[in-house]
Amino acid sequence: MWDQLSEHVQQINYIHQGDGPPVILVHGIAASLSDWDFLVPVLVRNGFQALALDLLGHGDSVKPDDHDHYHSNSLYQHLAAWIANLHLSQPPILVGHSLGGFLCMRYALEQQEAVQNLVLIDPLYSLQQLSPMVRMINRHPAWGEKALRRAPVWLINAMMGWDIDHARNFSARKRLQVAEDYKRASPKILHIVKTVVDLSPDLSRVRRPTLVVWGEKDQTLKPDSFPRLVEQLPYAVGHSIARSGHQPHISKPEIVNQIVLDFLRKNGTEPARGCVDGGIPAR
Repeated sequence: MWDQLSEHVQQINYIHQGDGPPVILVHGIAASLSDWDFLVPVLVRNGFQALALDLLGHGDSVKPDDHDHYHSNSLYQHLAAWIANLHLSQPPILVGHSLGGFLCMRYALEQQEAVQNLVLIDPLYSLQQLSPMVRMINRHPAWGEKALRRAPVWLINAMMGWDIDHARNFSARKRLQVAEDYKRASPKILHIVKTVVDLSPDLSRVRRPTLVVWGEKDQTLKPDSFPRLVEQLPYAVGHSIARSGHQPHISKPEIVNQIVLDFLRKNGTEPARGCVDGGIPAR
């Protein structure tokens, strides 16, 4: 297994741009590093180095056939090994969306001194967050796997219209990119979510400054779960994004980018515990 892990780390697809404090960006399930197309240039222009990867089974990274690799533990071990292989000169800032947020929180829990701070966008930390529709799909991942194998990109793109965020706020080009990311991921990724463990009992041990950003219209994870997360994290601030869904970093990039930059500029200050902004008006 460890030989396979080492081999798969060598087959990781990622980008590395800019100089300065390292920022590692981790996408969610069925996505790719393309999710960070709006944030990466902003980070680079503001003096950070941005490193974004395609997780195991996603994008242009290796897609093993063995089902054992499509488990949250395997994804975490793969991510941790990749970070170690970067040989960074200082602890990185971790930015994670959805499942990527789960992986970043777990990394912060297990390697506290190896993290500078956290930015979590609509993060998954408990299966109790799943919306009723996603909960139903998660109960039968084998069905979802078969459907994803057979569905053409145009159908995935059309089905994304059920989410008002995709329909109203995504450009046609970006919506197609998201649909293509679904299709080029291994269908076996749909087995990952059911293996996620509840981080709630351990959240008080995350001792790093943390920013939590979420869309108030998230239809994948319950929006009321995010203020609870802010309250449980000892050094967290939170911002809800009005009229946005599960991917505010794509649907409202100007707003999210500015919030992230403001947080990073205050990196030397300790945010007030459990401070939740009442909402950022859409522009």
